[in-house]
Amino acid sequence: MDYLYLHGFASGPQSTKAQFLKRQFEPVGQSLHSLDLNQGDFAHLTLTRQIHQGLAWITERKADPASAEVQPVTVIGSSFGGITAAWLAQQSLARPHLDRLVLLAPAFQFLDQWLPRLGPDAIEHWQTTGWLSVYHYGEKQPRSLAYNFVTDAERYNESELTAAIPTLIVHGQQDEVINIQASRDYAATRPWVQLVEVPSDHSLGTAQPAMWQAIQDFLGLSSERMPIRVD
Repeated sequence: MDYLYLHGFASGPQSTKAQFLKRQFEPVGQSLHSLDLNQGDFAHLTLTRQIHQGLAWITERKADPASAEVQPVTVIGSSFGGITAAWLAQQSLARPHLDRLVLLAPAFQFLDQWLPRLGPDAIEHWQTTGWLSVYHYGEKQPRSLAYNFVTDAERYNESELTAAIPTLIVHGQQDEVINIQASRDYAATRPWVQLVEVPSDHSLGTAQPAMWQAIQDFLGLSSERMPIRVD
């Protein structure tokens, strides 16, 4: 099995969550591959670009020398990386390779939840100038983002997410970025989705042991509970 991690919006593969999961995979003898979805060009980030990047990684992997077969993939996506993972499952070229999805505080209903917090004046300025200054948590500084990010995201209708790939969602009950109701709504109409609610915020930082245990159980990584590595 191959494991692919997709980080969140304005984040990166060195995020706290990505590094925590990487440390947890090591004791169970697995590697977690992390993509840099910024591609050195955060300004022109779109959901479509992220989907294409993930699709390329999934379909261009080489066969396992031991078996001469390409291994199936479990995609773990955080926040905007989570919605990217869900859309990857809709791609006909990716679906035969996918085994499971793990979505951590996935950014369902992203525009509906994020744009109102920006306010009408900021949105109008973004539309008029074509650019918005966004704090990039991975680079720890503001970065410009083109308005095409919005127009691209508007093309995606989440009701079309119907690929029945076994899916685990872990979402914080105090999520201040993406309200947990978005994941509840998503899981309610998709019987292949398991939702685990934890007492945490969007970072899931205070629920790391519960998050990892849910992932470990869902993926069947070990029959015994592995200790949490915090170093």
